[in-house]
Amino acid sequence: REAYAHLNYALKKSKGFTVITGEAGTGKTTLILMLLARLDGHTRTAYLYNPKLTTRDFLRHVCRELGLKAEGLTTKGELLMLLHNFLLECYARRERVVLIVDEAQTLPSHLLEEVRLLTNLETPTNKLLQVILMGQPELDKVLSEHRFRQLRQRISVHYHLRPLNRNEANEYIEHRLKVAGSRGEGIFTPEAVRLIWRYSEGNPRVINTLCDGALMIGHTTDRKVIDGQIAKETIRGMG
Repeated sequence: REAYAHLNYALKKSKGFTVITGEAGTGKTTLILMLLARLDGHTRTAYLYNPKLTTRDFLRHVCRELGLKAEGLTTKGELLMLLHNFLLECYARRERVVLIVDEAQTLPSHLLEEVRLLTNLETPTNKLLQVILMGQPELDKVLSEHRFRQLRQRISVHYHLRPLNRNEANEYIEHRLKVAGSRGEGIFTPEAVRLIWRYSEGNPRVINTLCDGALMIGHTTDRKVIDGQIAKETIRGMG
C-alpha cells in the first residue's frame, strides 16, 4: 500500500522521476500491473520490460507502446520528433504520459542517459513525460554513480519495497488462503509460519513457493494442517 501510494502521488503531482526498488520476488512487477489496471483514461503508458535494446530500438519500442506508427522512421531524430509531437498533443488534451521501465538495474548506461534526456521534453511549466524506474537494489548503486548525478537530482519519489516481517508473513499467508477459499481454518500452524518466514527471509515469492509445496505434501499425505514437520520437509526439498 505504501509503495502504491508513492506511485499514485508521483503520477498525480506529475513528478519527473520515480524510483521503486526491492529484491527479486518482493512484488515490483505485481505493483506495476496493479497500477496499470487502475489508471484512468487520461493516462497513456509505455511499458519497457526488456531494457537491453539499442537506442533506436528503445525509442521505437516506446513509440509503439504509445500507439504511434514508427514504421519507416530510421533515425533517432525522426523517432524523437514523432514522440515529442505526440507528447505535446497529449499535453494539450491534458493527458499524462508515463514510461515504466521494469528491471531497470539492467539498463545499459547509454539507455539510462537516453531516458534522462527524454525528460528534457517539457513546456516552460510542465514535464511532458514521467518516468518510473522499477528495479532491484543494484539500481540504487547504478544511480549513485557520478555520471548519473543529473538523473539522480531529478528523482522526486523514491521507495524501497522491504521484505515482510513475521507478522506480515502470517497475514500474507492467511490472505492468500482466504482468496483461495479458506474460511480461517488455521491451516498453517504458528511453527510452520515461523519456519517458512525464516527460510524465505520475508520474500513473498519464496513464501508462495514454500506454502505451495507444503500444501502439496499435506494433500498427498492426507493431512489437514501444515505443521512444523511439513514445513521442514518442504524447506529441505528446496535445497
